[in-house]
Amino acid sequence: MSDADTATLLIVEDDPATGAFLADNLSADGYEVLVAEHVRDGLRLLETKFPDLVLVDLGLPDGSGFDLVDRVREADGLASRIDPRTPLMVVSGRDAEIDRVRGFQRGCDDYVGKPFSYPELKGRIDALLRRVNHRRAHGRLRVGPLVIDPPAREVRLRGRLVELSAKEFALLRALAVEPGRVLTKDELLRGVWGFRSLGQTRTLDSHACRLRHKLGVDGDRFVINVWGVGYRLIDGPLHLEEDRKMGGGRLA
Repeated sequence: MSDADTATLLIVEDDPATGAFLADNLSADGYEVLVAEHVRDGLRLLETKFPDLVLVDLGLPDGSGFDLVDRVREADGLASRIDPRTPLMVVSGRDAEIDRVRGFQRGCDDYVGKPFSYPELKGRIDALLRRVNHRRAHGRLRVGPLVIDPPAREVRLRGRLVELSAKEFALLRALAVEPGRVLTKDELLRGVWGFRSLGQTRTLDSHACRLRHKLGVDGDRFVINVWGVGYRLIDGPLHLEEDRKMGGGRLA
């Protein structure tokens, strides 16, 4: 996703005028916009709404925007449910060179000083989304003997073509971006199916079960169900007996 009409932006800004200006203009340009005025509220939205990019001020009522940057970059993607890869853009009146350098050292992806030009800010947002999502979504992915080719929408296991449905392929690609990391069910339902209100559904489990079956014709297990949390793709094939010895996840 690189277009405004598919991206959700989180604005963490305590100045009402700036927050309203950004929310109004970005919404008009097709983004879905979330707004928070405190670090704690920004973190809560990161954990529950999974924004595609965060714009964060530094001077917030309950701390520094750098506190939010630190929490995101230190997240494990499981216990906190925050994706540590989330693109972060600091938008601040503190625009000295030392502030910008400190921002990049702490883990922000871009740094924009106030006052800012809105067209330039939007251009930076679009460029960052394109760059991040190209890196995540394009290019061949190799996970052990699995090779996933997103542009061609092909999956090969030890050179053999594996026929997958569109959603099975999207699920595998999402898991393959970071092999070994557990993606929660909420993350997968939102990222693969676009669900906003999750509720009760067996869609993910049924697709994961079919995917596991198609990848397991030689007795391998790549897709592991971490019970009560979500799924992960392991770096190499795991055979059933080995999985039992490790105390692996339950069947989907």
